[in-house]
Amino acid sequence: MTVTCVKRAFKYRFFPTDAQAAELSRTFGCVRKVYNLALAARTEAWVRQERVNYNATSAMLTAWKKTEELAYLNEVSSVPLQQCLRHLQTAFTLFFGKRAKHPRFKSKKRSRKSAEYTTSGFRFRGGELTLAKMSEPLDIVWSRPLPEAAEPSTVTVSQDAAGRWFVSMLCEDSTVKPLPVNDDAVGIDVGLDHLLTLSTGEKIANPRHERRDRARLARAQRELSRKAMGDGANRAKARRKVARIHARIADRRRDGLHKLTTRLVRENQTLVIEDLTVRNMVKNRRLARAVNDAAWAEFRSLLEYKAAWYGREVIAVDRFFPSSKLCSHCGTLAKRMPLNVRTWTCESCGTAHDRDVNAARNLLAAGLAVTVCGAGVRPQRRTPGGQSATKQKPSRRKP
Repeated sequence: MTVTCVKRAFKYRFFPTDAQAAELSRTFGCVRKVYNLALAARTEAWVRQERVNYNATSAMLTAWKKTEELAYLNEVSSVPLQQCLRHLQTAFTLFFGKRAKHPRFKSKKRSRKSAEYTTSGFRFRGGELTLAKMSEPLDIVWSRPLPEAAEPSTVTVSQDAAGRWFVSMLCEDSTVKPLPVNDDAVGIDVGLDHLLTLSTGEKIANPRHERRDRARLARAQRELSRKAMGDGANRAKARRKVARIHARIADRRRDGLHKLTTRLVRENQTLVIEDLTVRNMVKNRRLARAVNDAAWAEFRSLLEYKAAWYGREVIAVDRFFPSSKLCSHCGTLAKRMPLNVRTWTCESCGTAHDRDVNAARNLLAAGLAVTVCGAGVRPQRRTPGGQSATKQKPSRRKP
């Protein structure tokens, strides 16, 4: 069996000493300052129709360190400062390629606090990680072992809004092996009443993690709103309380999605999903909260990278494919299918359908048609009148 070597990040929680926390906090502040200065310089040059690249910003950093105003940049490791310039270069590359928006300035309160170290900025020996400018190794909680003989190529240290410290190590993992090939395929229809409905008829309940903590979260947010604006200790304490609730919700959601996607990838060779644009769906203010809680985009992301690791195939069917309105038994297309209709009967063959199960079966059939014969995801279907329709105009709403 072939072995695939993949780059894999292993994330652990650690508990810094007071000196380490102070050093990392200074590093986060310097990284944010350098990033904003470089972004301002590149933005001004872009307005003047001049091109400033990474090498130019690196030279600017050297000059900034020599000034009296920014001399404190010399107190922290230079590696994270150089890395943030590389990240800015990547952001501008995506912007000029029209694949992302223009980079934004980092905020002290709202931006993620992180610093990235390359091999010259840390030492990893005997299972202990020591960062530059530090004399003691980090107190890491090794919740799982690193792969044997794995050497981290980069280390990213971060602190979330709840005050928790994390270290992420990027390693090459040669232990990822493709799973044995099987003939199983499954269609997956996502929803809100049930998180997933499979073409086998199985329905996976929506845990609604945010709803479970909604009352506690609302109470904590009310307490935060009553605190005086500013950088006071009471407001910071209330803000951390809100962040801890959000972190607990996100941790539970991520854990559930990891277990679910791992199970689906292990059991099936081909997985067919619907190509939904979640960023447009959350614009509906009545459904935005439930759609965000379901985390459909995160589910797809986890499913795709795990399928690539283990030799599985994920097929995304066009979002306008009328999966819910199409009879999976005879192919008849219903004229309309309101969202409140959960079960319906085909007018042509009389087959009773569960809306979600029928959609999952149609997705599976469309996905298999693509893999077998290269057909499109909008095959010709018969209308209720018995005439063949060359192309049905799909509804703009999700069926």
